[in-house]
Amino acid sequence: MVAKQSKTYGTWDSPISPAMVASGIQLNDVQWADEDTLVWVESRAKRGVLVVQTGVDAPRDLTGEDISVKGGVGYGGGEFTVRDGIIYFCASDGRLYRQAIDGGIPHPIIPQFGAVASPTVTHDNRWIAYVHTYENKDGLALVDVNGAMWSQKLIFGTDFVMQPVWHPSRQYLAYIAWHHPNMPWDQTQLHLATMDFDHAGMPYVTDLTVIAAGAAVFQPAFSPDGRYLTYISDISGYGQLYLYDLETRQTRQLTDTEAEHGTPAWLQGMRMYGWSQDGIYFLRNKNGFFSLHFHDLEEVHTLDTGEYTYMEQIAVSPAGKVAMIASSYATPPRIVTLDGLRVHRRSQLENIYPMELSTVQAIEWTGHDGETVHGMYYPPNNSRFTMDGAPPLIVIVHGGPTSQCVAEYSPDAQFFATRGYAVLMVNHRGSTGYGRAYMEKLRGQWGYYDVEDSVSGAQHLVQQGLADKNKIVIMGGSAGGYTVLKALVTKPGFFKAGVCRYGVANLFMLVQDTHKFEERYLDSLVGKLPAASALYRERSPIFHADKIQDALIIFQGTEDKIVPQNQSEVMVKTLRSKGVSVTYHVYEGEGHGFRKPETLRHYYEAILDFLNQNVIYSQ
Repeated sequence: MVAKQSKTYGTWDSPISPAMVASGIQLNDVQWADEDTLVWVESRAKRGVLVVQTGVDAPRDLTGEDISVKGGVGYGGGEFTVRDGIIYFCASDGRLYRQAIDGGIPHPIIPQFGAVASPTVTHDNRWIAYVHTYENKDGLALVDVNGAMWSQKLIFGTDFVMQPVWHPSRQYLAYIAWHHPNMPWDQTQLHLATMDFDHAGMPYVTDLTVIAAGAAVFQPAFSPDGRYLTYISDISGYGQLYLYDLETRQTRQLTDTEAEHGTPAWLQGMRMYGWSQDGIYFLRNKNGFFSLHFHDLEEVHTLDTGEYTYMEQIAVSPAGKVAMIASSYATPPRIVTLDGLRVHRRSQLENIYPMELSTVQAIEWTGHDGETVHGMYYPPNNSRFTMDGAPPLIVIVHGGPTSQCVAEYSPDAQFFATRGYAVLMVNHRGSTGYGRAYMEKLRGQWGYYDVEDSVSGAQHLVQQGLADKNKIVIMGGSAGGYTVLKALVTKPGFFKAGVCRYGVANLFMLVQDTHKFEERYLDSLVGKLPAASALYRERSPIFHADKIQDALIIFQGTEDKIVPQNQSEVMVKTLRSKGVSVTYHVYEGEGHGFRKPETLRHYYEAILDFLNQNVIYSQ
């Protein structure tokens, strides 16, 4: 064994280059077309592509460069569904298309009008219900599978709808709905629409019943025999799986563990479980580590998922074959099937041994007020280099802020840990994954708990000798970028530097400019306007920019509709007018999350240069 070379933390030669991080694809969803055929969507730069694989054949593209597969409601998701050899998918042009699995040209079945998501097809393959939005009016629409008729309004009247699903007999349609100012992880309702059919066979609603409410209700699904309707609700304090008997009208709770079986519905079409003929396969999240289980409606069985510690978009065929997107701290996302854990698609070139990467650890610490805070810790790791003393620390704050850092492959964490940084991904109070009460801690406290928990997490590692107190960096994007700016304002001198991607600088501007999905989000995170205007001013970094004294770099895309460019522009202008040094990079054509390989390469290269100048070699 070759002895490790002593080299300054943060300057180790890493097996992960900026070009490598930029070279991957994003796997969005996977579904079964039949017992031997998988269909999935992958994002390549900014274009979504439908891909199909049958048996051991090589995967093949179904859509070309002239069309981008993408759900157009909110943050996206719910891109497609498959029935009887036909894929029905949403495109970035706002249309719904049909495409035969065998190939051919995609055929639009609705005109270009608004945007669509989450198509669901009746089991007789005649009608499609889907989520439609136009001029901030959301609802469920209906069209025949061939597009021979004009699409019709089916169910409107709530601010938002999500996750529609047909009963096998077509007798019912279930879906999730909610109103402003709630978010889908606050208060939603599971609606059951009773359907009838006119003389032409077109479905219409005869009755609407609320099956579950009073909490965050998520992902309705009917059993294959049509007797049961399942869903997830966190009314007990954690997201648990429930079963509603359509014959007896009785509800039974299927899981009862202090772990999460749901997830915050940031996207359409998200799935945490799936039915087979014999029961339910479901995912469980315990402290950021995921596991797979099977419920035969009598008891729960734990299944072996090998190396994978994070799984999403589980898809189950009628015969019980399971596919999903899976990853681990050392394995980038893959499309795998449970039988033999066969790999169908890799999102990145996997040419790095796990021993070369940092192993993630779920940790907790005591916050400044004595409450427990959670996070994911990555120690510095490199097979070729070492260094005495405590390493520099990068504190990464997730977006949302209602989200969670989990035990998945993190390009950011590995990029920096393999260069000699310790990395702490903070799941501050307000994060999901630790029960509803923990999530609700951030209500009225955004800009406080996220900052305080980032600071106390860093102090916790310093006290254990795992981080250099003089070389602490805070980094985040979107809501995490807001926390970066707010931390530099309220804790000057604690962080050596801040790295901010499209962060919120002015809460007033965010309310005015953001998209419909989040336009009332701050009602719960900060307070309702105009009554809370003083608090909005206090919590907005832009009004206290003169307090920032630490090095700062800001990145922004010109097409960001969530946190528009004006947020970064006004922050940079204000800082520079006050003589505060700030590095600023704007990327043309990028939105809320960078996608272009050339953008990602420059982004990571710019961060390394910035940290070398302001942290590693700074006095």
